[in-house]
Formats: sequence, structure tokens, C-alpha cells
Amino acid sequence: MAKQSSNFKPAGHNKKTAGYYVGKVLINLVLWIFSLSCIFPLFWMGYSSLKLKRQFNADVISIPFKTATLQNYRDILNNADYHLGESMFNSFRTTAISIVLIVLFSFVIGYILSRIRFKLNRPLYIMFLMGMLVPIHSLLVPIYVLFRNLGISNQWYTLLFPYISFGLPMGIFLVEGYVKGIPISLEEAAAIDGSSFSRTLWQIIMPLCRPIMVTVAIIQIFSCWNEFSFALVLIQNTHLQTVPLALTQFKGQFGSDYPLQMTAMLITMSPIVVLYFAFSNQIIKGMVAGAVKG
Repeated sequence: MAKQSSNFKPAGHNKKTAGYYVGKVLINLVLWIFSLSCIFPLFWMGYSSLKLKRQFNADVISIPFKTATLQNYRDILNNADYHLGESMFNSFRTTAISIVLIVLFSFVIGYILSRIRFKLNRPLYIMFLMGMLVPIHSLLVPIYVLFRNLGISNQWYTLLFPYISFGLPMGIFLVEGYVKGIPISLEEAAAIDGSSFSRTLWQIIMPLCRPIMVTVAIIQIFSCWNEFSFALVLIQNTHLQTVPLALTQFKGQFGSDYPLQMTAMLITMSPIVVLYFAFSNQIIKGMVAGAVKG
């Protein structure tokens, strides 16, 4: 029997390959369209901030190639009544303290729930997970009444309590799942070598959990920096307001200066956008690792 040629291909091979590439092109085209739909608002805000109010009202979409101006940026930076710099400092302080405590508590609690077995292990874990299911806005009034009665509302540290409390459930969930994927033999070997529990926790396990801890930090940075509801209800002092509250003053009662408002939004969101693009891969890897491991 004659040996078949090594170049023989099934009848539908070329057609299947062509269909595969056509489908791949279509999928990539759809993804590009979705990506552009997300990027265009930022681009539109960017060149709209270079317009004056009358130019923006005359043509919302056009790009100001010849009439671009930095007057909006000068107005915001030179006008102390906007308190934008002070608001950014307040947001940075609150966010930084909240992130440090959320990451620290999430790591310790997540490790304990993952490694140490005791009677309340699962009930505590379920209790923390339930924190992700509770609608935050349903707690605004009880928290406002509680903070007012305790005398801790309208203070620079007021927002730390709700931010940390609502940030812990997701952090614990991610860390607990990630720690389950770390071989327990590493801790057993450390114990045999005479390592204490605290040394094993901070010098062996913590460096291994760095990816998921960075992921938790970045996710919570977005949440704390952009949070509006608790800041609106719990903070009345203008000098203590955060960035989302500061942006509301650019909207008038009968009209709005949209270019000025977009300029303020670009200034306040620029640190978060840079942070996201710098660590976007880390966010995806950490989320996948925390969901799959264990």
C-alpha cells in the first residue's frame, strides 16, 4: 500500500483555519471597540478642559486645535475658594491610612482563617463574607446616628472607620484564598528549624503574599479615593472634605461650567489613572490567584 504523503491535509482544513482567523479578527475588533468606548471619555475630557465655557457650549465635540487654553487650570490652581488642593490632601491622608490598616488586618485575619482551625473559624469567615453582601447605602443613617452620638463625626479620622470596615471583607477573602495555595510544608520546615510563629508569619509567609496584598491595596485605593456617600453624610466641614465632595462645588444651581468641572476631574483623577495603568497587570494576576488557589 502506498504511503500517504506527509503533506496530506483533511478536506476541511483550510476552510476551518480561515474561519478561525476570521473569528479571531472579529473578536479583537469587538474588544477594540469596547476599549475605545472606555478611552474616549478620558480623551474628550482632556481636550474639553482646554476650552472656555462659551467654546464648549458652541461645539461640544470639536477639538480646539487653534483655540486651546490653560485658563481653566489657572483658575482652579489660583482660586483658593475651590479648596481642591486641601481636598486632595484629605483624600490622600484618609486613603493612605485606610489602605495600610486594611492590608495589615486582611493579611493577619486571612492567614489565621486559612491555617488555624478552631470552632469559630467558619462562622467568622462567613461573617466577613457577608460584609460584601450588605448594601453600604442601607447603613448610612445608622452609622450617621451612631457617629453623632459618639461625637466622632465631622473629624479628620471619621471616614477611616467605614472605609476600613467595608474594605476588610474582600481583602480577607482574597488573602485567605491565596494563603491556601501556599504549601504548609514551608511553615513546617521553618518550625523544625526553630522559627517562631511571628517570624514565620512576617518573614516567610508575608513576602509570599505580596502579590495579593498589592492587589488588595490597589482595589481599595480606588474605592477609598472615589467614595462619596459616607463623605457627604459624615463630613460637613469644608476644610475636611474629600475630592468627590470638592467636585460638587463646580456645579451651579442654574448651570454648570463643564470645562472647568472636567479640568477639576482630570486633576483629581490623574494619580488614580496613573496608578491603575502602572499596576493593571498586578490587579488581574492577584484577582485570579486569589480566586483559583485553594
